[in-house]
Amino acid sequence: MTTHPVDEVPPARQLAAFGLQHVLAMYAGAVAVPLIVGSAMKLSPADLAYLITADLLVCGIATLIQCIGFWRFGVRLPIMQGCTFAAVSPMVLIGTTGGGLPAIYGSVIVAGLAIMLLAPVFGKLLRFFPPLVTGTVILIIGLSLLPVAGNWAAGGVGSADFGEPKNLGLAAFVLLVVLAVQRFAPVFLSRIAVLIGIVVGLAVAVPFGFTDFDGVGDADWLGISTPFHFGAPTFEFSAIVSMLVVALVTMTETTGDLIAVGEMTDRKVEPRSLADGLRADGLSTVLGGVFNTFPYTAYAQNVGLVGMTRVRSRWVVATAGGILVLLGLLPKLGAVVAAIPAPVLGGAGLVMFGTVAASGLRTLTQVDFKGNDNLTVVAVSVAVGMLPVGVPTVYEKFPDWFQTVMNSGISAGCLTAIVLNLLFNHLRPKPGSVAPEAAGLAGGGAEETVEKSREEAV
Repeated sequence: MTTHPVDEVPPARQLAAFGLQHVLAMYAGAVAVPLIVGSAMKLSPADLAYLITADLLVCGIATLIQCIGFWRFGVRLPIMQGCTFAAVSPMVLIGTTGGGLPAIYGSVIVAGLAIMLLAPVFGKLLRFFPPLVTGTVILIIGLSLLPVAGNWAAGGVGSADFGEPKNLGLAAFVLLVVLAVQRFAPVFLSRIAVLIGIVVGLAVAVPFGFTDFDGVGDADWLGISTPFHFGAPTFEFSAIVSMLVVALVTMTETTGDLIAVGEMTDRKVEPRSLADGLRADGLSTVLGGVFNTFPYTAYAQNVGLVGMTRVRSRWVVATAGGILVLLGLLPKLGAVVAAIPAPVLGGAGLVMFGTVAASGLRTLTQVDFKGNDNLTVVAVSVAVGMLPVGVPTVYEKFPDWFQTVMNSGISAGCLTAIVLNLLFNHLRPKPGSVAPEAAGLAGGGAEETVEKSREEAV
């Protein structure tokens, strides 16, 4: 019996290179959450460094749980885990209004337990994710990540030289290197095109003064994250409620990411494996609360990398998890990776995030758009998903819980796509329209078709 590409173990040399590429793709996003929360709470540089190393350690453990899995934990697909950005605003609010870090960690632990309990419920909702919904969600994931790559390319949000031509020039150079390697290099090298682009970009950045290695000298050689370093967790009702809303948002986002990776790797996500993946998210979030870090979710950046490189092995991402554990235990190594300039990551990010959006379009080609309202479902869902991306302050006058849900373009677009698909394809069809069964894989009576095609694919 042949091994599925997801379960293949590449040679050690390739594992290391592919794994490092995944780490570099998500590193900036991973350290951004502790940096933003810690800075907002005016923590000392030593405490900030502690938050970052704790985050990297748990990122690695969470990734290993998700990729390798044990019992009913882990989707066993190439999924990279990292801190969710959906939790940033609520955590800053909890941390700065008197509760401090112990209140944040109390709410994070409760949210993690809630995700584990709710995982089987979400698993049963998979029939409401036909290609019409999944394609739209994957498209929105890719589009909502592109501004992140744009900000990196311009020098990183808040940098003094934001938008300088030299920053965009460096990003464009890295993009050209990635494209050249992918087009002209041998197969193995073309699969690590992003890694080569980042290394070449870094080599060019050093003599031109883009990098600052001061932090490397200041970092410790060894750093162990101990449980409840900032004090025993406290459980405040308002903090827990806001973090439970975040939990629902991250579960929706993770569901979209898991389905996207399932599509890219030709191993469709089933209700049971989706529940296993979400349960791993919950366990990682509980570990986050115990080991002084934050809620965890699947990272869309790495979904793009899987699609772009066509390397589908989960052991590659498990290797990346191992590298993250090392970075978490050896702060000096982490400081070296942190010194990679934002424009270098921006050039690579443009290709990766664009790949996610293109994968969404590929999934939508399976959908029948004739004689039905499927085009409306896609149009409105993308519009709602892009609203907070294009106009970040659009919901600032709304209650906090509403902002938590709708400020994430991914969750806003995903919820809209699910509701509109139910409205147009699952409820009674309007007179004169094509029955849902005739709308191909769009929904309604086509659920059996979707399930059948899933079984055939597996």
